[in-house]
Amino acid sequence: MRLYLLRLGTIPGLGAPVPGYLIRTDEGATVLVDTGAAPGGPQVLVEEGQDVVSSLGRLGVRPEDVTHVVCSHLDPDHVGGHAAFTGAEFVIQRAHLDLARSGTVPRLAACRPLWDVPGLKYTTVDGDTELLPGVELVASGGHVPGHQSVLVRLPHTGPVLLAVDAIPMSAALDAARRPVLPFDMDEKELRESTRKLVELARAEGALIVHGHDAEQWPTLRVAPAYYD
Repeated sequence: MRLYLLRLGTIPGLGAPVPGYLIRTDEGATVLVDTGAAPGGPQVLVEEGQDVVSSLGRLGVRPEDVTHVVCSHLDPDHVGGHAAFTGAEFVIQRAHLDLARSGTVPRLAACRPLWDVPGLKYTTVDGDTELLPGVELVASGGHVPGHQSVLVRLPHTGPVLLAVDAIPMSAALDAARRPVLPFDMDEKELRESTRKLVELARAEGALIVHGHDAEQWPTLRVAPAYYD
């Protein structure tokens, strides 16, 4: 099994990455976690060739090769390339998809044309779920209800926890003292999820990959390098 970290854009002013993640399993599944921001959007700089299709192409992966797209959540910087993967199974927490479809969260409603694409096949899960052997979905709400992180169990590296926006940076590792950022919707649940993920990583000996961390990113193996 291999895990590739993809830089799919940059948050201007912060220099922070907007990542996606590619998991290729020994059984032949090709799993994409999030699809980045749409090029030309106002809040994320997507340089030429940095979109998800181009990024995968450099690894020899075509959109039709992707078997699963794990949606951590449906914020605009995570759904910009959904339309390219019409043959994949999109996996999302039921609570989050229900919330997004309700139209009650403006930022999710504003980018609905990116994620509510005719023909996309959504499969819902409830809570912590094993997606495939070695790939586990971890419920981690608070940033938004129904947010999920991903634990990848690699044979040589060991476990890697893709925390996504539940732990966007190293300053958010302390559940009690972490900052609550403007787009975080539920402080109590956010702190509970932070504690859950940190304790999980400690118990598993897992590397935590933060969601948008300009300082951590240069220390990680970024595609075309990989973890295995």
